[in-house]
Amino acid sequence: MALLTHLSELDLLGMQLINVEGLSELLMRFCLNMIVTGTIIGWLYYSKSKRRDYVFTFILISVTVFLLVFLLGSQKLQIGLALGLFAIFGIIRYRTETVPIREMTYLFLIIGISVINSLAGNVSAAELLTTNSLFILFAWIMESSRFVKHVSCKIITYEKISLIKPEKEPELIADIKERTGLNVTRVEIGNINFLKDTAFIKVYYQTEKDEVNTMDQVRITEKRQFEE
Repeated sequence: MALLTHLSELDLLGMQLINVEGLSELLMRFCLNMIVTGTIIGWLYYSKSKRRDYVFTFILISVTVFLLVFLLGSQKLQIGLALGLFAIFGIIRYRTETVPIREMTYLFLIIGISVINSLAGNVSAAELLTTNSLFILFAWIMESSRFVKHVSCKIITYEKISLIKPEKEPELIADIKERTGLNVTRVEIGNINFLKDTAFIKVYYQTEKDEVNTMDQVRITEKRQFEE
């Protein structure tokens, strides 16, 4: 302790060499933030999606946002920084792919948790722990099939163009059920190519196990195939 006290009194290039209280707060808050975000990303998100690329993105964004807001917040930067982060990420449009709505929701969730854990300096530890627990609880509720019934979906290219008429929807669903073995509940007709007598159909079906649709480039694929 004496050594830390001595080091805290030293300056390095005009900065305090070590701030024991600030460093302890940083490490404690950072550990809490990583436990919460790691639980949500690893247990709730990755267990269903198996998308390691988004896990990589979520973890690094969480670390970056937390450290950025925590360190700049120590210089009396107001909540405008936090709101600005939401605005920045709200207009993200990757050039190579469109981020699916589920992944965007998790992205905002991770940003929100990181901002709260880094800026919530006037609340008790119990309040902060309760807030983080509520994030995990409601994410689990929304992901759990016990509370919310999940309906999976797939995009298929369908060649029986005569069955896409609205009045023939029961026949269309029956044909898809027979050919795919899926418990189809409803369908949506997408792009129709009369030159090739094909149509893109979004099929919604119930399944015994939870599935997450990872076809996040469906619109791009449709456009390219129909332009060929």
